[in-house]
Amino acid sequence: MIVDDESDIILSIKIGLEDNGFEVDAFSEPLLALSHFKANSHALVILDIKMPDMNGFELYREMRKIDEKIKVFFFTATEIYYEDLRDISYH
Repeated sequence: MIVDDESDIILSIKIGLEDNGFEVDAFSEPLLALSHFKANSHALVILDIKMPDMNGFELYREMRKIDEKIKVFFFTATEIYYEDLRDISYH
């Protein structure tokens, strides 16, 4: 699953993954992605950190309530700081 508010970034990642045999669910709206997320349904979730309405960290926390074994790759085009990462629980 890919969640990013930039459609060109979604398309680039989606094409690359699908060209390598992966099935990809892609969403430009975090709340819509959350409504489609189910436990054990994705090997990896790729989340943009900076998105409107709900950032990637908030989305991750909500997804973890559904599937606590979720594997996530965070990315962003903007600078983030260590403090932004401290609140994420990896238990």
